[in-house]
Amino acid sequence: MAPPASPTAVATGPLVDEKDPAAVALGYTADASKVDKTKHPQYVAGSACSNCALYQGAAGSAQGGCPLFPGKQVLGKAWCNAWAKKVA
Repeated sequence: MAPPASPTAVATGPLVDEKDPAAVALGYTADASKVDKTKHPQYVAGSACSNCALYQGAAGSAQGGCPLFPGKQVLGKAWCNAWAKKVA
């Protein structure tokens, strides 16, 4: 029997599409600098997947996993309304 996957294991899979129903529901935007601030007033300048507590990519990686999108990758420069500041 294989050992369980590490919680820090790097996810693999296709990138999340902004048109995916889950992505739409979460306001996922592939480039955080293009977030519509009228639709998402909770957006904080400088926030992106790469500095979110949910992001599973390695520091400095262009993309990584996110538990909100199982089996898919998010871009490090992306953003969604579930963003939560990563605590160092």
